Amino acid sequence: MTTAPTRPGPPGARHGMRDLTSGPVMRTMLAFSVPTLASNLLQSLNGTINSIWVGRLIGTSALAATVNANMVMFLIFAAVFGFGMAATVRMGQAFGAGQIDQARRTFGSAVGLCVGLAAIVAVLGWLLAPQLLDLLGTPGESRALALAYLRIIFVAMPGGMLTIMLAMGLRGAGDSKTPFYFMALSVVLDVTLNPLFIAGIGPFPRLGIAGAATATALANYLSLIGLLTFVYARDLPLRLRGTELGYLLPRRSELGYIVGKGIPMGAQMLLASSAGIAVIGIVNREGLIATAAYGAAMQLWTYLQMPAMAIGAAASAMGAQAIGAHKPERLDQISRAGIIANLLITGALTALLLIFDRAALVLFLGPDSPAVPLARHIQFLASWSFIIFGVTIVLFGTMRAGGVVWAQLIALGLSLFPARLGFYYLLRPALGADALWLAFPFGSLVAAALAIVSYRRKGWREKGLAISPERAAEAAHADGDTAGRVKPDL
Repeated sequence: MTTAPTRPGPPGARHGMRDLTSGPVMRTMLAFSVPTLASNLLQSLNGTINSIWVGRLIGTSALAATVNANMVMFLIFAAVFGFGMAATVRMGQAFGAGQIDQARRTFGSAVGLCVGLAAIVAVLGWLLAPQLLDLLGTPGESRALALAYLRIIFVAMPGGMLTIMLAMGLRGAGDSKTPFYFMALSVVLDVTLNPLFIAGIGPFPRLGIAGAATATALANYLSLIGLLTFVYARDLPLRLRGTELGYLLPRRSELGYIVGKGIPMGAQMLLASSAGIAVIGIVNREGLIATAAYGAAMQLWTYLQMPAMAIGAAASAMGAQAIGAHKPERLDQISRAGIIANLLITGALTALLLIFDRAALVLFLGPDSPAVPLARHIQFLASWSFIIFGVTIVLFGTMRAGGVVWAQLIALGLSLFPARLGFYYLLRPALGADALWLAFPFGSLVAAALAIVSYRRKGWREKGLAISPERAAEAAHADGDTAGRVKPDL
């Protein structure tokens, strides 16, 4: 009689990754989420500080130029982010099943695809940057500045994409601390080098706005070199050596999953961005004071969203490893812990923001601005919507671990457009401008309801558990090489 093979468990610390499939769920989630949240905060602060350097040292035309250039980069980043998220899920499943070599194959294909695309886009971007800026309608007084900035940012793109892929891959392996450390290094370098290159302080050349882009590119590449050195020095799971470097040539079996799941994931970012643009268009029609008030509120909302995003990423990584390890009972525990953590953290942050709203808003508007009272009103009507939306992020984070992506895209589209904008247009005659601010919590309620309905359907669990990392590994090792399988501890 043939005995069924023992399923290999997660490789654990001795293989350089963190096991997310055992131990207290809440403690594991918080340990993973906090460094991710800190990374997001650092990234946002980095952008804010660099904008201050550009605005103060060069002027408003230069600041407008960076806004136009960054809009182009966001569109490109959205696509790469989707592919990276899809690869992270597949890698997490492989790590959960103990299939280190299969995780490396997925990682190699994702890196080869994304960095290859980034290199092509960098060349085309350098050549077509003038046409891109014309397409965006970049104001003439800032066009030359935007062109100089954008071209250098395009040069930095391949390194930036590789850094993103490494960070996402490490999170898939359960390690959220290492990406945080090197994000911190990048931010410190960027913030320090920006004024030096812009103004030509000391031995540094005076490059103006090109100096801002040069500082960012240099900081990114230096951080990337440090991260790669660390990965190989510690022999972390994602390192590729010898024949494994061949994994960087994307394989059809991997690309089918990465592209098929990555496109709808990236589309979610584009959908949210387009909805934001639509809302700004509506706000602009309410007048200058409304635009200023909404702009200040948005600055604070950026930070309100971060806890849920970090917790959702944790739910996705933990869920992927649980599916790979065939522990379906852990999925509901992950979702429950994520929702509780979101309610506590986002709820506390929202409460603090509403208590000290005036002090926070005057940082952007000034103490005597007539927009401050309206901004406070907007905060009280709409800020709590992010607590509700956090529930959606957590549930879809867990479902994403099972490869569910289209349900998220559909739910997001319905909540942002028919629900949010429909609410505004239907109730604008009765509520006035308040219809727009109340449309935010209404849209969040619709999104949460759709997420709960989708989550309660059992089909996604069976579909996720049917994805066998062992089968993927066997297909990849058709030549008989089984070196990547991690044997269970005896």
